[in-house]
Parts: sequence; C-alpha cells; structure tokens
Amino acid sequence: MKRAAVYFNFIQDVKSRESSQRTPALSPIEQRLLEIVAIINTRHERLSVKDLMSHSEIGSPATIHQYIHAMVDKGWIRLTTTEDARRKQVALSGTAMKYFDKLGTAITKAIAQKNTY
Repeated sequence: MKRAAVYFNFIQDVKSRESSQRTPALSPIEQRLLEIVAIINTRHERLSVKDLMSHSEIGSPATIHQYIHAMVDKGWIRLTTTEDARRKQVALSGTAMKYFDKLGTAITKAIAQKNTY
C-alpha cells in the first residue's frame, strides 16, 4: 500500500496545481502529444511536425495537425524552421518545461511524504 500512497499523494498534488495553474488546459490528446514531444526532446532527437503526425494511435494526421497548432496557440510547444523551410521542428516551450518541472517536484514531494491511505 505504501507505493499506492506515493501515487495518490502525487495525483493529489498535481490536481491541486492544475486548479491554480494559469496556463491553458490540455485535452487528453494534447497531453499525450506533449508527452511524446517531451520524451523525444529529452533524447535530444529532432521531431518534425510530420513525425508527430505519424502517431496514428492518437488520431488521423489532420486531427493531430489541428492539435499541434492549438498547442502552439496555447503556448505549450513551439515550431521552428529548419534548413528546409517546408519542414518544421517541434519543441517544448518554456511553459511546458516549467510544467514538467512542477510534475517532477510533485513526484519528489509524494515520495518524501509519509502519509498512507
């Protein structure tokens, strides 16, 4: 039960942070896309819009393309031009990096707490 308590503490902290968060909320699909961008960016690999649109488990390329632009508008990701102006690279914004830092803090805090459920 101790490991479950850590997870419950984490969820509780994240939910309280979300309620006080000033950045635009993410839909479940946007959240999944943000996680994909974060994982690939963490590996220091390049991620193009085309690469992100290939994740058919999330939706059609057109649907993913709409979500990408919505996430840019909300400030979660940024698109940069490459040497080929037709290809855009996807990267996390400063807002997204702060969000992941807060999640990391929430995980650390949950592990440190001694509460059990």
